[in-house]
Amino acid sequence: MNRFLRSFGCAVSGIVFTVRTQRHMRFHIGAAAVVFLLAALLGLQAVEWAIIVGISVLVMVLEIVNTAIEKTVDLHMPTVHPLAKAAKDAAAGAVLLAAIASVIIGVIILGPPLYKLLFHVS
Repeated sequence: MNRFLRSFGCAVSGIVFTVRTQRHMRFHIGAAAVVFLLAALLGLQAVEWAIIVGISVLVMVLEIVNTAIEKTVDLHMPTVHPLAKAAKDAAAGAVLLAAIASVIIGVIILGPPLYKLLFHVS
């Protein structure tokens, strides 16, 4: 049990480090909070909630992985190297793709009920 708690503590430490040091992670958390509030106000169904939460968490997970890759590359490559840059750019690209997907999914799921609410359409 002690080993489990230590592992859990390390995982939480990694999340906290990312939140404290990465402004994009703080942006993702803020955006997710706004989307979750909107989803609650619009009364989304369980499946819609699952999709919204899933894609939001995916973006944050990839931001954590991106941070881990950046820090590891920086530790081992203090000077700029084309392969180090490629690794960092690829990780950032993964976050970007997930973020774009999250916006598209958000528009697909939240758009119709939000439109009905704002324009009183039945």
